[in-house]
Parts: sequence; C-alpha cells; structure tokens
Amino acid sequence: MKKYKAIVLGCGMIGQTIARDLAGDDDFEVAVADINPSNLHRLADIPSITTHEVNLGETKALQDAIEPMDIVLGAMPSVIGFASLRTIIEAGKPFCDITFMPEDAIDLDSLAKEKGVTAVVDCGVSPGLSNLCVGYACHELDRVDNAVIYVGGLPKQPRPPFFYTAPFAPSDVIEEYTRPARLVENGKIVTYEALTEPELIDFPQAGQLEAFNTDGLRSLLTTVNIPHMKEKTLRHPGHIDLMRIFRETGLFSKESIDVDGGCVRPLDVTSKLLFPMWKRQEDDIEFTVMRVVAEGERGGKLVRMTMDLYDEDQPGHASSMARTTAFPCAIVARMIARKEIATAGVLPLELLAGDPGFYDLVVQALSRRGVNLTCEITEVS
Repeated sequence: MKKYKAIVLGCGMIGQTIARDLAGDDDFEVAVADINPSNLHRLADIPSITTHEVNLGETKALQDAIEPMDIVLGAMPSVIGFASLRTIIEAGKPFCDITFMPEDAIDLDSLAKEKGVTAVVDCGVSPGLSNLCVGYACHELDRVDNAVIYVGGLPKQPRPPFFYTAPFAPSDVIEEYTRPARLVENGKIVTYEALTEPELIDFPQAGQLEAFNTDGLRSLLTTVNIPHMKEKTLRHPGHIDLMRIFRETGLFSKESIDVDGGCVRPLDVTSKLLFPMWKRQEDDIEFTVMRVVAEGERGGKLVRMTMDLYDEDQPGHASSMARTTAFPCAIVARMIARKEIATAGVLPLELLAGDPGFYDLVVQALSRRGVNLTCEITEVS
C-alpha cells in the first residue's frame, strides 16, 4: 500500500525526471499533469505513473488536479508559477517547486504560514543547491564576508561560433544576457548590467570557462546577512563577446521595429534563428558545473569554503541539467511528505540549511543518484 499520493505539475524534461525518480520509491503513488499530451506520452514506459492532460494555467483545473494529493511538486512554465503557488497554498497542500518564477515567492510567506503549508521554492540546482551551499556556509562559519556562485550547463565539446547548446528555450537563456544583475556590495543591493565583470576560471573536469554577472541571487538578497554576494553564469570562452555584440546590435530587444511595413520584435526573430543553432545534437554530451565559494571566519581564523558540483550526461538517462535540477526537488519533496520538514512558510533552501543534518541528507541522496557535491574548507593566509 502506497503511503503518499504525489503529483508533478509539468511534464517537460525536468518534470519527467522528477516523476521517474519518485516512481522508484515504494512509498509514493505518482501522477503527472501537463497540457501537452506528447509530453505525457514520454512516461508511457512507466505503468506505475498516471498521466493527466490538464491546463495548469486554469485555477479550477489545477485545484481539481491537486485535491486528492498529499504532496505537490512544481516544474511549470515560469509565467504561471506564482499564481499556481498561491492556488496550491490556498488549497493547503505541501509543495516543492523548481519553477523559475519572476515574482518573489516569499511574498506569499504569510499566506503559507496562515494555511500551515510548507512550500519549498527554487529547489533546483541554481537556484536551489547553490542556495543550500550559501546557507550551509552561514551555518558552519562564525561569519561570512563574501559568497560567489558560479554555475552553468554546457556542451562538453563546444562547436563554434557559439560554443553553446541551450538546455532550455533560447528566449529564457537570452534573459541572462539582458536582465540587470542584482548583487550585494557592502551590505547593499546594487545592480549591474548583465555580461559584466567577466573572468576566466579553471575547473578540474570542465577546463577553463568564463563567468559573468547574472541575476541569480533571488531570495539570497534578503534571507542571509552576507555583505558581498554575486552569482555568475559560466560559458565556454568566446561566448560572452559574441552575446555582447548581439545585445548591443539590438538583436535581443523586445521593442517592436518596422520591417517593410510589418512590426517584429528583434528578440522573437533572434530566438527563432538561434533555436536550431543552439539545439542539442544526439551525440552531444552536456555537463553541469557549479562552484560556491564562501569566505569568512571560523574559530578566529579566516577560512574559505569551496563547494563543487560536476555532473555530465549518462547513457540512458535524462540530461545532466535535467537531473541536477530535478533530483533536489524530488529529494526534498520526500522529506516534506514524511513530515521531516514541517515548518510552515515559503522556504528557499538557505533557510533549511541550518536544520540539523539537512545538508548532509541532501548531499547523500544526490550521491546515491550519481551527483556529487563536495565541500572543502581551507585557511586563508
């Protein structure tokens, strides 16, 4: 007899990977909801997963889908993420989500506490594991002065001229090149243009990569007390300069322009042209790399904590980016369902990182799935 009924909202690559992971657990009866029947059909090889064609953007349809469930997991398009989060909280359902919604999910914290709902948000790789690492550093060190997150999903054998394949829609990737990046300097939130402060970094398994400022701190901007923080996206060398040229030319603009009497948005045209060029080929191997560096004081000594993750595609499995994003959500959802996490509110992972044993439990569960997150602490002279 299954103990818990779980539903995964969204059946893209990440939603499918979450569902497959949960379906391997004897305690869980798993359902998946998506508006696209072809997405749902990709789970036809697992008879223990039930699929439901549902328009998750319609409140009543969403309410009906989650009503019999013990735990809800979200892997939805960002455009419906915040409204869905509100509906799920109002229904009193515990929730674990990877939806990269543009709104601030913590705005619904009071509602979640009022309803007694545990809602863990941004529970992917970054945001997600990156937040966990920063929160863990805050727990382990007496004081954290500086934290930097480096993260990227990249092809192992990059092809010119882009040296990149997109693990998600090009239009979403382009946001990283256009959206102003919010960082923390001297305890204050400051804004930089995207693609700024480029630097080259060597990684043992990935080689030399270039990093640039992006707007990925999200909840960390307000939940932790670290005077200097930034998130930087990783790409193969040469990609930044090319994207700067595209941006400065106006190819990423959302403002319509007249072309022979017709109105078009340059971003739409660019996305349409880039999609086939950035599309992953069958023989491509992709990897995910993340490094979180936190510097501060412990026991009167200046120390540096370096937390590293490297994962690459495995034959017969979902892509590395799908795995590293899906697994944290599936792992934490189990904890919520089993009442191992019972705090009411909207909770990014940094707020759970100080709970006794939580960091180690997540790291161990990832390791069992072949994803390794390491931590090294060294003295700074």
